[in-house]
Amino acid sequence: MNSRKLGAQLDVFPVGLGCMGMTHAYGGQDEADAIRTLHRAVEIGVTFFDTAEVYGPFTNEVLVGKALRPMRDKVTIATKFGFNIVETADGPKQGNGLNSRPDHVKMVAEESLRRLGIEVIDLYYQHRVDPDVPIEDTVGAMAELVREGKVRTLGLSEAGAATIRRAHAVHPIAAVQSEYSLWTRDPENGVLDVCRELGIGFVPFSPLGRGFLAGAIKSADQFGKDDFRRSLPRFDDENIKRNLAVVEKLEKLAAEKGKTAAQLSLAWVLAQGDFIVPIPGSRKIANLEANVEAAGIALSAAEVAEIGALVTPDQISGKRYSDAAMAQTNR
Repeated sequence: MNSRKLGAQLDVFPVGLGCMGMTHAYGGQDEADAIRTLHRAVEIGVTFFDTAEVYGPFTNEVLVGKALRPMRDKVTIATKFGFNIVETADGPKQGNGLNSRPDHVKMVAEESLRRLGIEVIDLYYQHRVDPDVPIEDTVGAMAELVREGKVRTLGLSEAGAATIRRAHAVHPIAAVQSEYSLWTRDPENGVLDVCRELGIGFVPFSPLGRGFLAGAIKSADQFGKDDFRRSLPRFDDENIKRNLAVVEKLEKLAAEKGKTAAQLSLAWVLAQGDFIVPIPGSRKIANLEANVEAAGIALSAAEVAEIGALVTPDQISGKRYSDAAMAQTNR
């Protein structure tokens, strides 16, 4: 299987693994099960793993480091900074607001390296663009970490096209990470174009619509009480009912092609460009293996168009985030 490039330095398998759900947002899972999944990913060729300080907070980086340190030479590890983390009586929690001040950028990198137990972060992302700190200042601090040998390459998450250009002028950006899937096409409004132009990799998170495009979600009752999706407009019960009809069309087409809806969704994302590396968040080994198989699905131009027309954002009910969270995207 051919690898794909994120910027000039990183060569990775075409499908990565988003690790957030193993400890955060969707209810988590048993540590031993998570480690087995991470190890199986490496066994079947996955090389790119995504975590973040805020996932937990902190626990996801600890898990990823524990699982992947023994095979460090085979993996590319990405992590992120950018949110305030506060100590509470119940432990660390995500606080209000963003924080991309240069001193914070450097402090988080040191702590992430310690939690991961590695000597260098392969890809260090700004998790959200901080409107109170010029992107030039933030990327300048990130670039100092590269010069110090603590970070290999730099990335941005949910940044707008103009910000990507400004950041890239300070130091080469290897990858931009944003939500992108059949039902979320926001990056098509300039971000994908600027990534193509500047040689920047693009990393779609939630390429399966937080599991919805896989066809398994039928009701919000399936979510645990702490499941992040309960807070998302797209996943309230009425919107789920409306959106199911769209996914059923996708499942029917996938069955005709001998694939799953998830595989077809991933193949469509992969077909948008060879600089794109999606990171579906598999927790179960069977789902992981099926997702990796999507890297080998070759779609014709006609099939790409057919799938892209079958599920479109204007057919979907509900925003992908709350208004407050949406305001932190495409800056």
